[in-house]
Amino acid sequence: MCIHTQTTKPWGIEACVKNYAEAGIRGITIWRNVLEGKKLPQVKTVLDDYHMNVVSLCRGGFFPSVNGLKREFAIDDNLWAIDQAAALGAPLIVLVCGSDGNQSLEKSRDQIAAGISRILPAAQSAGIKLAIEPLHPMYAGNRSAINTLKQANDMATMINSDWVGVAVDVYHLWWDETLKSEIERCGAQNHLFAFHVCDWNVPTTHFLNDRGLMGDGCINIRQIRSWVEEAGFKGFNEVEIFSDKYWATDQHAYVKKIIEAYLTKT
Repeated sequence: MCIHTQTTKPWGIEACVKNYAEAGIRGITIWRNVLEGKKLPQVKTVLDDYHMNVVSLCRGGFFPSVNGLKREFAIDDNLWAIDQAAALGAPLIVLVCGSDGNQSLEKSRDQIAAGISRILPAAQSAGIKLAIEPLHPMYAGNRSAINTLKQANDMATMINSDWVGVAVDVYHLWWDETLKSEIERCGAQNHLFAFHVCDWNVPTTHFLNDRGLMGDGCINIRQIRSWVEEAGFKGFNEVEIFSDKYWATDQHAYVKKIIEAYLTKT
């Protein structure tokens, strides 16, 4: 099991590493916000001291814009993310690819493909893989123009690099009737790089910050996990929960709930 630092948002990076390790959790995905104002060598030392596996860095992406200067800024930011990942020993960057509602989805997708191709040589040189994460269609207007696993698979196939693959997040993809076959396609093409778990609350009160613990909602997580594992995925199962409800609770108790839900519902 791996936990994203954003899952325990009230904690800084040092607290996340220490408290995850003391709870017996050996994997961490680092969100870049917790690195602001930090010296990367010092963060790496903390990770090493607690023998923590850095599973990935979140997030790169946000390539599309009608504004050319913003597109160039995104390239620079993604190149900085590659430097951060290399400094921390993260083998993977998860890409939240972006979208601009002032242009067509097709145009945004073209800019995403172009952006990934721009940063790919630097990623490959640093030994960092890039995972295209499709987001739920409710985010198509501003967060990602990649909304199905098929679209992510198609883009990874088009770019055709061993360093570019996909991330499967159950929150974003559980509803898709082609999910099983597209996960099988990931396995056949050997580009399933990450697997994220949480749950969809019914009813949901907020489309960003009301994710549930595994077992809280309606997603058949065990079934999707079985498809992922049958496709050959052997990596960490990453708990990624954005929740105003859980962020307002004692985070130590929350981590215990995460572990219990992972062991019994995932």
